[in-house]
Amino acid sequence: MPRTSLKAQRVQVYIADPKIAAALAREARAGRIPVSQAAGRAIARGLQGAPRADPDDRLLKLEMGLRDHMRAMGRDMQIVQELVVELARAFFSRLPDVIADDDPTFRASVDVRIDRLLDDTAARIVAGRSREAVRRAEADPAYRRLDG
Repeated sequence: MPRTSLKAQRVQVYIADPKIAAALAREARAGRIPVSQAAGRAIARGLQGAPRADPDDRLLKLEMGLRDHMRAMGRDMQIVQELVVELARAFFSRLPDVIADDDPTFRASVDVRIDRLLDDTAARIVAGRSREAVRRAEADPAYRRLDG
């Protein structure tokens, strides 16, 4: 049984939305096909029951998910940092539980110790070393000579 070729049918479509027209022109350029064929493919994809996965849409979804994750992690890290600073403040101010707790000089020394704690922690994170590795390095006599 010989296969009969289907006759192409002519349809005239007016696109009023410039974004759709630009997207259609981009698709035609990307596929190196006439705009009419790109429009036909777009209509066919729209009429399909389960269209093929579009890599651009998946990439956009991944990008949006990563952005949301980074925003949530940034907020969580800010909360954790505030909690750690408050804990350190309470710890350092209560360590010598004396009347001098309200002394401005004492408060300044507590703030200096907190800043030092944060700087040391940031340095360890940037260096990518664990606390134990830092202790071992600091215990090394050569480290002490270099540190001065």
